[in-house]
Amino acid sequence: MPPRRRSASGYCGVRQHPNGGFYAEIRSGDLRLSLGTYDTAHEAARAFDAAAWRLGRPRLQMNFPDRRLLVAQEDERVMAEWRRRHPEDVAYEQEYWERRREEDTRRRHEERLDRRRRKALACAQADLVNAGGRSFFTEEDERWFDIWLSTSDDTDDDGGADDWSD
Repeated sequence: MPPRRRSASGYCGVRQHPNGGFYAEIRSGDLRLSLGTYDTAHEAARAFDAAAWRLGRPRLQMNFPDRRLLVAQEDERVMAEWRRRHPEDVAYEQEYWERRREEDTRRRHEERLDRRRRKALACAQADLVNAGGRSFFTEEDERWFDIWLSTSDDTDDDGGADDWSD
């Protein structure tokens, strides 16, 4: 199959918007894969080539069939060889990232608990004032704003366990 006709931008898969930006997309039959809008036609063409390469398109259908693609392919080949020759480094890296995930989870858990405690204190002080008592917060105390803290968290890594059960 001959290479596709180039658009007015000069690159395959790149169109120019009336606002001056460049839009990249890959088409295959009825399927259209949007790759985003870019400031220059060259950036859009690079995005097109990267996606086309990942999708296994022939080089003839790409904008830059030479240097950059060959460098990327060589990088992947070298990294695969390095992983084969140094499995201990691969294992160390995987352990490192696992530790990082665990530390991040623990930190988020502690921050969530702190927000809940601060909010509970501010709400208790507000209830005390509403009942006619006196708060130990001053009127300008920034802890009053803790009433509005969000205590919900969509990244619940503990399976939904109650944070107050610790």
